[in-house]
Amino acid sequence: MLNKEKATLAVYGIQDRDEYPFPMYVHDHNVALMHRGKVEQFVQLERITRRKRDNQLHIHLSDLMREMKMAGRDDFDLVFVDNVVGRSFISSRGNIRFEAPLNEDLSTGIEKGRCWWFDREREAYVLNHELAHVFTCLPFCGSFKDDSLLVHFDGGASLSNFSAWTYKDNNIESVEYHWDLKLLTTMYNANALVFGIIGAKLHDQNAVPGKMMGYASFGTYREELEVWLSKHNWFEDCWGKRSVFFNAAREEMCWDGRFFDLKDPFLQDIVATMQGVFERELIARLEMLQRKTGCKNLYLTGGCALNIVANTAIIDQDIFDLVFIPPCTEDSGLALGAAAFMEWMKHGEVAIHDPYLNNYGLENGEMEYTNEDLEEVAQRLVRGEVLAVCNGLGEAGPRALGNRSIIALANSAKLARKVSITHKGREWYRPVAPILLEKNARLFAGRDVIHPLSKYMLLDFRVVDEYKAEMAGVVHVDGTSRMQVLFDRSDNPYMYDLLSLLHEKYNVRALINTSFNKRGEPIVHTPENAIDSAKNLGLQGVVVNGKLTECC
Repeated sequence: MLNKEKATLAVYGIQDRDEYPFPMYVHDHNVALMHRGKVEQFVQLERITRRKRDNQLHIHLSDLMREMKMAGRDDFDLVFVDNVVGRSFISSRGNIRFEAPLNEDLSTGIEKGRCWWFDREREAYVLNHELAHVFTCLPFCGSFKDDSLLVHFDGGASLSNFSAWTYKDNNIESVEYHWDLKLLTTMYNANALVFGIIGAKLHDQNAVPGKMMGYASFGTYREELEVWLSKHNWFEDCWGKRSVFFNAAREEMCWDGRFFDLKDPFLQDIVATMQGVFERELIARLEMLQRKTGCKNLYLTGGCALNIVANTAIIDQDIFDLVFIPPCTEDSGLALGAAAFMEWMKHGEVAIHDPYLNNYGLENGEMEYTNEDLEEVAQRLVRGEVLAVCNGLGEAGPRALGNRSIIALANSAKLARKVSITHKGREWYRPVAPILLEKNARLFAGRDVIHPLSKYMLLDFRVVDEYKAEMAGVVHVDGTSRMQVLFDRSDNPYMYDLLSLLHEKYNVRALINTSFNKRGEPIVHTPENAIDSAKNLGLQGVVVNGKLTECC
């Protein structure tokens, strides 16, 4: 039985289907410890092992638990998160074991399993992947509003890749779970044609969705392309036989290309068409569910909720009164979601947290800085330097939100290319985002109100023509910008103060904000990581807990 006085420890660590040299079907292992509705410890494994999307928690969990002083304790409830590849966990030493029951139907709650914890049998539970995603919302919103639709949508969970639940009168009921939308996710993580166009290899699988979304903006949805692609089953299986695509494109679509050229408008339109289909079908499903359930609010989770263009389209359709997406909506937040579910069962709600929850191995997140410290950074930025920030605790999820960021002026496309391509090693077609104060976001977007999901960099906004030059480095080819907006100083005191100084003294109203990492590496975690990474990236300085450190 769950005990209100006990903490909750949640583990997402299901092993992959094989010993791949890189994360494949399973990725982004993480662990969370909560007590009385508050997050006490949260760690995304990649941040401490420095292995991108690390999925080897079975190797590290024993040591991690000893370092967290959880090995010999029993004053906590324990819950594991499952995955489509299985429901068991065995540490490499064999001293931590968990087996969950196998069910044909998706449970609406925790299920008791069998567990050995450091060689002692103890009570433990499993929460399905779907609900763990959904409950990732709670640490950031506290509780679900009544009359809400809870949706998970990703590449594959426990028994579905799409699930929907209602939350009414403090009860959760399943509406549907299925693989009906598998085609849409396959386009982003397992389509041979997309891999060919983008030039991705197998080890790039988990990076393909982000690349595809950036590239899609260069093209245009075309109905005739959708019909043709559908006729050929989207060429999803042309691995090793891409001549099938080349021949069909030449003969049936009069394409004169002979290889995958990323500058080719035909290929750009193909990817844009896939993005358009994804948006249309997702919105259609949500509209159907809204009519069926009558729910006024939407909580959207899963890896597909990182599709910024689709998120923006959902809000623009005005289907729901409220749309909420957490910052760690993909698998990196599953342990957090499972812990939140258990705490919700015990207490009925969860405390509201900021997104800076990656605290393993760090101090309490405090930093010190003076006006002189801010002035030095501001002057360096105004001179055109590229700096980095490693302040306080790390962000939960895949996006840098000002605590683990690379920053520079946002008004230069040349400088943005330098940041993205030269320093980070990213592809030319991928945009960088800005960070700015709400008043300036309203100005640049020409809106009276900015949606609060922009706090987590989950939406894009069309930039008013008058201000595109001022935002030249962060306006994508389609005229939009993926803004991270600070609504209040409490959102991020250091960045708020820096942006305020830049605006008031230097008339600079936005900065580039991109994640502090090189392509293929995790976001930095510790100050030591930050200094080493800044040097390797060729940056000119890094702010560590409020103080600027030279890197040259």
